[in-house]
Amino acid sequence: QVVLVESAGGLVQAGGSLRLSCTASGRTMNRYGMGWFRQAPGKEREFVAAINNAGDTTRYVGSVKGRFTISRDNAKNTVTLQMNRLKPEDTAVYFCAASPLVLTIHSYEYAYWGQGTQVTVSS
Repeated sequence: QVVLVESAGGLVQAGGSLRLSCTASGRTMNRYGMGWFRQAPGKEREFVAAINNAGDTTRYVGSVKGRFTISRDNAKNTVTLQMNRLKPEDTAVYFCAASPLVLTIHSYEYAYWGQGTQVTVSS
């Protein structure tokens, strides 16, 4: 069992930055590939970024490439999503998730989920 807890999101103006963290407890996080997903009102949950167990390989959805960076610190059981040059269309509830697979973009392949944190980008 892994329990994931995201840090608070927030409200930011377009062009600004925000950093989300997710802390894992229970089994050590290095057993899992980690990912971030988001869900906007009225839309399906969307893959954002993933990172492998070692933290040396990442994967992003095209709309955030070059703006978002996923990283992990296995010693601290944390995974982070640094979001720069935010846009109003990035507004969503963001979820971190853990998967026994690595770098998967499919939400059904993630076994554990955080509770989600709201990110709002104003124009």
